[in-house]
Amino acid sequence: MENNRRTKRNIMLLSLICAVAASSVTAYAGASGASKTSGSQTSTSTSVKKEKTPQMTVFAPDQLPRLLKQEKYDRIYPQLSPAFKKQISLEDLKKIGIPFHKGTASYTLLSLLPENDFKRYAWLDSKSGKGVEAIFDSKNVIHSMLFKTIQKFPETDAQRTKTTFEHPFHGNWFTIWGGTNALVNYHYDYESQRYAYDIIRRDKGSSYKGDAAKNESYYAFGQPIVAAAAGKVVLVVNDIKDNVPVGAMDEKHPAGNHVVIDHGNGEFSYYAHLQKGSISVKVGDEVKAGDALGKCGNSGNSSEAHLHFQVSDGADLFTSKSIRVQWKDADEYVQGTTIKAP
Repeated sequence: MENNRRTKRNIMLLSLICAVAASSVTAYAGASGASKTSGSQTSTSTSVKKEKTPQMTVFAPDQLPRLLKQEKYDRIYPQLSPAFKKQISLEDLKKIGIPFHKGTASYTLLSLLPENDFKRYAWLDSKSGKGVEAIFDSKNVIHSMLFKTIQKFPETDAQRTKTTFEHPFHGNWFTIWGGTNALVNYHYDYESQRYAYDIIRRDKGSSYKGDAAKNESYYAFGQPIVAAAAGKVVLVVNDIKDNVPVGAMDEKHPAGNHVVIDHGNGEFSYYAHLQKGSISVKVGDEVKAGDALGKCGNSGNSSEAHLHFQVSDGADLFTSKSIRVQWKDADEYVQGTTIKAP
């Protein structure tokens, strides 16, 4: 159980504050501890059937897309983790995978995200718009897979904020979720958070050192968060407890402690999951870029210390529309990008 919780914590689950249903078609199967549960998706969880399990010949992660296209599920299934196999049988994996991959041309690696003892791979077939995501451990055991039809929103992709934003922090931070594709930014399927970012701090490929259950072990926890542009503070929540142990999440208060700033032009920036009691501004305060707002925390529907940052056309996170950010020093920050702030 601890290994499952650690996989979940270290790989995928960060900011899960979507509250609307996805319109994309998703076929998903994964171990409960390693799964990405970002928003609404069609999942399969079946009892294990008594069927003959093929012998395993270990293959490298880059072979998975080809094996899926060739319908080599007898080769793939033995490499699934024991927890994964409890979620889905070989027969049911075939029922999901075979029709999904029909008509695909060629999968190209879109993202490779190392995180602690695991690696998350994402491949995209640009012709069919279908994507594959899989999490492998250091022994190439597969802990989860996601088959997803990718949506595109070119009209809003082309629009940027009128406000130019600087970094909402200092030092080097790492983009876990960001970009205009749901494989690299799970927020993308949700209009209210389409262009949001989840950002952590890392050192030597890990987001923490020491006891993984303690917030203080995470490099991002307690780091200063600053205003990314000038504006007026219009909303502050500062009394939500940080999640203990790390991995537990507060679904009743999705954004946790957060600050919302009105920049004019119908643009509002959000800084979510801040540390309880750390926010130093109040509603009505005028701030400029670089002014202190609070500290990075692990409050709300968050699995570890990180910053959820986005810009929207209104002050309410769930009823407003997300706007793609115009950054001062970069066109975009996509998954896997290290952001170097002053």
